[in-house]
Amino acid sequence: MTRYIALLRAVNVGGTGKLSMADLKSMCLDAGFDHVETYIASGNVVFDANDTPARVKSALEAKMLAYAGKPVGVIVRTAGEMKAVLEGNPFQKHPPNFTVAIFLDGRPPSDALDHAVGKSDEEMRLGVREIYVCYGAGMGRSKLRIPAAKQGAARNMNTVARLVSMALEV
Repeated sequence: MTRYIALLRAVNVGGTGKLSMADLKSMCLDAGFDHVETYIASGNVVFDANDTPARVKSALEAKMLAYAGKPVGVIVRTAGEMKAVLEGNPFQKHPPNFTVAIFLDGRPPSDALDHAVGKSDEEMRLGVREIYVCYGAGMGRSKLRIPAAKQGAARNMNTVARLVSMALEV
């Protein structure tokens, strides 16, 4: 079995709407996943599965479509991949709650940061399948928009660290 972390896009923060973490856990169990744990009400779930990342993603997206009546983006990483994101954070000296990884399905375009608009005091770096952003004055005040990140799922480094910890506990 592989230990996975799935990140749902725009859950409980607008767009998709409300989803209880109990319902999310139940959907994962119904999909055949084991050792399912959720973390905070923003669509984070850690579990074991025998399937490939693509099949895990597809299964969760199908469950979410049936639940919400519309597509919900799902990003999937193995525990090792998520640990690499945490360790690869180029902004380790900055507050983890002001630094996010925007998780993408694939590699960001090499010119992704050139197309960002509304930049103020933010710093940005490309990762493997992520875009790292350090928000100087905080994410809530930022006007930054990165077109390449539109279909991504952002998580701050505190959340990433907790998900890694949960994934490695089993």
